[in-house]
Amino acid sequence: MATPPIVPEVSRLTRLVKAVLGWVGIRDAEQKMRENGANWIELADKVWHYRRDRLTAAEAGDLKARTDHLRQRMEERADAAKLKLSIEELEGVLRRTGGAVYPKSAVVENVEFFLVAAIVILGIRTYFVQPFKIPTNSMWPTYYGMKGENYPPGTEAPTGLKRIARLAAFGAQRKEVIAPRSGEVFALFGLDRRLAGAPRQGRNWLIFPAAMTEYTFIVDGQPATLRLPADFHDFDRLVMETYFGGEQAFHAQFQRLQAAGKLEESYVRGGPTGPVIQVPLGKTVKAGDPIIRFDLLTGDQLFVDRMSYHFVQPKVGQGFVFRTEHINSPYMRDAAGGQIESYYIKRLVGTPGDTLEIRSPVLYRNGQPITGSPAFAANAIREGKYAGYTNQHLLAAGEKLGVPPSKYFAMGDNSGNSADSRYWGFVPAKDVAGRPLFIYYPFTRRWGPAR
Repeated sequence: MATPPIVPEVSRLTRLVKAVLGWVGIRDAEQKMRENGANWIELADKVWHYRRDRLTAAEAGDLKARTDHLRQRMEERADAAKLKLSIEELEGVLRRTGGAVYPKSAVVENVEFFLVAAIVILGIRTYFVQPFKIPTNSMWPTYYGMKGENYPPGTEAPTGLKRIARLAAFGAQRKEVIAPRSGEVFALFGLDRRLAGAPRQGRNWLIFPAAMTEYTFIVDGQPATLRLPADFHDFDRLVMETYFGGEQAFHAQFQRLQAAGKLEESYVRGGPTGPVIQVPLGKTVKAGDPIIRFDLLTGDQLFVDRMSYHFVQPKVGQGFVFRTEHINSPYMRDAAGGQIESYYIKRLVGTPGDTLEIRSPVLYRNGQPITGSPAFAANAIREGKYAGYTNQHLLAAGEKLGVPPSKYFAMGDNSGNSADSRYWGFVPAKDVAGRPLFIYYPFTRRWGPAR
């Protein structure tokens, strides 16, 4: 007996599946059209509120009628075809009446987007979280400021992909001075035996104004200059390391040259403010060779919490970000004598009513070794890279200092290399900006929650 064919059953199943898929497709199309219709109604209402006083009576009536018609179709849950027809009728009216609201050019839309984004970003920076870059090494080794990685002449420096990777990961920017002629290299130093730099105005990323310092080398009477950020304080080390092997050897050579009468003070037009000494560095170069070459590594960049201190008082031991424009001190003046208006980051060591004293290497608060941060304990025993607290100015040896009302006292973890409250005094409470939250760049072992 022959087996009955099953083709008809398969055909019925196929038709059923197609019917279900078709129904789903219709439902999906209607849902999308309803969402589209809601967007058009919202746009029409926006045109009505923004431009109804500028429309003629006929235009206003037409816009109102077409908007209400689409809204009624939406309430009736009309099918996709009817909704599409009503949307097209409304869109035609909007083209005549929308002005700058509709239709929009791509330029207008992009400007509006970036304007809104800028407003949001400014609001977040002002009231919640602000990015901050550590410029100097006053908080080292807790936070790192800008630092130079030296590649003396005759050594290899990273190139190609490795250099690009270092730029992305560490913000490493190549800096070098090329010899304009062949001959012995000289550099300009001040009477303090530090490289003499001339203040200049420059730009970061070719856009943002930035204070710079210009250094001058001389080869066979021809100057060669290099501009670096004014907050970069590692350049002396790089030069002394390149030409003398270190700072100690440089000072020894300086003394020998000075004793032999080979160093004379002079002034350079347009150069550093004050007398300079043209010091021979003891090496010769060929034209086109680097006089000095290094990578400038960015300082730690972190997010600062600007919200918490509106509700709670800062605590001793916390990282401490504050504005400087109301700190009245000669140490808060720039090279031109103007008030430094910037943000500083230190560690809070004294609150109103506290008494502070340094018995090196320990910082005392109210008669007891200060507590509240691992950096305090590390400095007290000179652990690792923490060198301990040193007596300076307001906290000279044997001096005790009381913190007045509505003031704070801030110090760097790198006490021996930190211009802090010991020099320029107290931080007004009104100028407290926030506390560090998270180091987001560069991608080093310090990346993560701030200490």
